[in-house]
Amino acid sequence: MNVFNNKSLKFEVGLILFLTVITSVFAADIPRPEHPRPDMLRTNWVTLNGEWQFEIDEAENGEQRGLISGKDLQGKIVVPFCPESKLSGIGLGNTRYFKHCWYRRNFELPSSMAGKRIRLHFGGVDYKTKVYVNGNFAGEHIGGSASFWFDITPFIQAGSNEIVVYVFDDLRSARQPGGKQSYDKSEGCVYTRVTGIWQPVWLEAVGSTFIENISIVPDTENSRVLIDAAINGSDSGLELVGEAFADGKSVGKDNCMAIWRNNRLVVNLKRTKLWNLDSPFLYDIKFTLKKGNRVIDEVSSYFGLRKISIDGRSILINGKRVFQRLILDQGYYPDGVWTAPSEEALRRDIELSMAAGFNGARLHQKVFEPRYLYWADKLGYIVWGEFPNWGFDYRPENYANYINEWIEVVLRDRNHPSIVGWCPFNETPRQAAELQRIIWNINRAIDPTRPALETSGWFQSIPNPEVRDDHNYNQDPKSFKQKWVDYFSGGKKLRLPERYSSINSAEQDDLGVPFMVSEFGGTFWGKTENGWGYGGAPVNIEDFYKRYEGLVNALLDNPNIFSFCYTQLTDVEQEHNGLYFYDRSPKFDAKRLYKITARQSEYEKVGPKAGKPSVRYDARWEVIVGAAPDGNQEYRFTTNTPPQNWFSENFDAGSWQTGLAPFGTISNPKTRWTTSDIWLRKKFEVKNQNIKTAALVVFYDEDTEVFVNGKKIWERSGFTTRYEIFDVTDELKKVIKPDVNTIAVHTHQTGGGQFIDLALLSEPEN
Repeated sequence: MNVFNNKSLKFEVGLILFLTVITSVFAADIPRPEHPRPDMLRTNWVTLNGEWQFEIDEAENGEQRGLISGKDLQGKIVVPFCPESKLSGIGLGNTRYFKHCWYRRNFELPSSMAGKRIRLHFGGVDYKTKVYVNGNFAGEHIGGSASFWFDITPFIQAGSNEIVVYVFDDLRSARQPGGKQSYDKSEGCVYTRVTGIWQPVWLEAVGSTFIENISIVPDTENSRVLIDAAINGSDSGLELVGEAFADGKSVGKDNCMAIWRNNRLVVNLKRTKLWNLDSPFLYDIKFTLKKGNRVIDEVSSYFGLRKISIDGRSILINGKRVFQRLILDQGYYPDGVWTAPSEEALRRDIELSMAAGFNGARLHQKVFEPRYLYWADKLGYIVWGEFPNWGFDYRPENYANYINEWIEVVLRDRNHPSIVGWCPFNETPRQAAELQRIIWNINRAIDPTRPALETSGWFQSIPNPEVRDDHNYNQDPKSFKQKWVDYFSGGKKLRLPERYSSINSAEQDDLGVPFMVSEFGGTFWGKTENGWGYGGAPVNIEDFYKRYEGLVNALLDNPNIFSFCYTQLTDVEQEHNGLYFYDRSPKFDAKRLYKITARQSEYEKVGPKAGKPSVRYDARWEVIVGAAPDGNQEYRFTTNTPPQNWFSENFDAGSWQTGLAPFGTISNPKTRWTTSDIWLRKKFEVKNQNIKTAALVVFYDEDTEVFVNGKKIWERSGFTTRYEIFDVTDELKKVIKPDVNTIAVHTHQTGGGQFIDLALLSEPEN
C-alpha cells in the first residue's frame, strides 16, 4: 500500500483513520492517533494513547504497596502528555519536583492480533522505565529520549489485560541528560520539566519471526539502495524481500535468505529521482519476510535517494553546495511542553520556518519524534539531529547511560533523508572532552553517511574534525561581519594561553574543514518586559529588520561559511527571541524575512575562498596586567558616569570604589555589576619596554573600549562568551612608558547578562 508519496494530506489522514478503525480505536476519542513510526509501518497496530491512571509516588514505596498490579492509582492523566503539561489534564508546570510516578491502564487485544507476537512500544519516557503486564515484569529501559519496546506475548491473557509503568526521573542528580528542563523554576534558557511518558504508546502485532531493524543507505551514483536488515525470531528457511515503489509502481526488487543479522539487499532502481530540498521525492519500500508463499511479517517504509559528502570546506548535498539556512527549534509547546498537541502542529512548525526563508533546523537540546522527521522528509527540510545533553555530569561512571541512548537514537533515525548531520553535544565544558571523543567515533562507525559535529560551540578538542562551528550572539552587524572575515584570513594568529581557556571555552581555530555559525541572532522582541533576548531590544520593528538583515548578510556574504542557525523559531516561555511568538502567531512579516533569509549566498555562488588555515603562534607571554585566572586583580571602578577625562593618565579616581575582577552577573564574577555601564582603572608597571608582541585577552559583555595612558588601544561592540585574544602590538608600543602606566576600561551593557575581565600580555624582544 503506497502511503508516502500521496500528494493529498487528506488521503493520508483517511488512511490513518481506516487503520485505527480496524484496530478498534476511534481517532476522535484519543490524542495523537496517527501511527508514530511511518518509517516502520505495520497495519496491525493499536494506539494506547488516551486516559491512564496516574500517581506520584512521593513516599517511594509503590512497589511495596503492590502498585505493580491490581491496584487503582490515585489520579488520571492523558497520555502521551507529561504531567507538567496542560494537555495531560494535570498541568503541574514546575510547581512540583518528583522522582517516582506510576501509570496504569487496561486493554483488550484486538482479534486481528490473536496468535501474533505482541510488541509494546514507547516513543519516549523520561527517564528510567519499568513495565509490568498482568503483574509480570516485561522489561526496563534507561533513557528519556530514545524509543523502546518490549515483547509482551508471554504475558497476554484472554479478555482484559493490565499494563503498569513505573518511572524514575531524578533530573537534579545530573546523572541523566535533561536538555532545557529546569531543575526548579523556568528562568533564563531553561524551561518546564518533562517527567514520565511524553511520546505515544502503542501495541503492534508481528510475526513469529519479524523484521526488527533496517538500515537503508542510498547509493545515488549507481541508482540503488543498500539495505541491511536484522530479524528477530527462530523460524528457519525464511526469505526477505525488499521492493521499492515510485508513485505506486514497482521500480526495483531484491531478496535474500534471512536469518539473524546481516541480511543484505541491493535494490537497483529502474527510475532515478533524487531527494532534493526543492523536490523531496520519496520512494516507498515494502519489506516482506516469507516462508515459501506464506507471509510471516511485513513492514512498509520509505527512503530518499540523497547523498551527503564533504569536499574541502564544503558540505555537498547530491554533489552540490547548498547553503544550510537553519533555525534553532527547541520543540517546546505552550500546552504540551515537549509533546506536540497534534501532528498538524509538527508540520506547521516546519512550514513556519520555511515561510521565513529557512530550509532546515537544528533540533535543539531534544530528540524529535519520528513523525516530525517524516514531515521534514516530505517537505524537503534538512535537520541536524541532537541530544539533550545539558544537565549531565561528565564523569566516567555516567558514560554508559549517555552512550547507550545515543546509539539507540541514531539507529532509530538514520534512514531519514532530512537528517544531514549529527550533533550529540551542545555547549559542553572541558570535562566532556573524553565522552565527546567516544561518542564521535561511535557515531561515525554507526552512520558513515553523514558528518558528525563533536559539539556545537564551546569546548572542541578533536584535532581532525569533519566540521567545525561557533556560537556568536554579537548584535552589531558591522563587527559581527568582520569577525568572520578575520576568522578565515589565514596567516599567523596568537594562541590563547591555556589558563584563560575556561571549562566552557576553547580555541575556535580554522582547521580548513566546513564551518558554520550554528547560533547567532537571538534578538529580543516580545510582548512584555518580563522576557529576554540577546542584546538590547531594537527601538522599533524597522530597527529589528535592519539588524536582522545585517546579521544574516554578514554570513550569506562570506563564501567560507556553509551554514548558519538563527536563534530561534519561536519564543519559549520567558525567552523572547523567536521569529514567532510561543503560540506560533507571527511577530514579523514572513515575506520580508524570507526575502532576507533566502537570497543566494556567496557559498552557493562561488564556494569557499579561504586558503590554508591559520597557524597559531605560541608567544612567550609575560603578564603586564592580569585577569582573574592570573589571581586577584583589584580595580578602581564606578557605575556613575564620570567626567569626560576619566580615561586620561592623570585622572584622579581616588573616590571610586575598589573591587576584584571579573565584574558582572555571569560566569561567577567576584564583583557584582548590574547597571548599564561600568568604568575601571588601575595602575601597572612595565619592567621591559622592548616588546616583540603584545596581546589583549578579554572576555566582554557587551561593548568595550580599552585605554592605556589615555590612548585608546582597542574597542569592540557586541560581546563574547569566553576569553578571546587580540593582537595590540602596534597600539601598545606607541603608548607604553617605563615604570608606571594606567589602564582604563569602559563596558556598556544593553541587556541580558554582563561581564568584563581582561589581561594585557607582552612577549619581550629577547
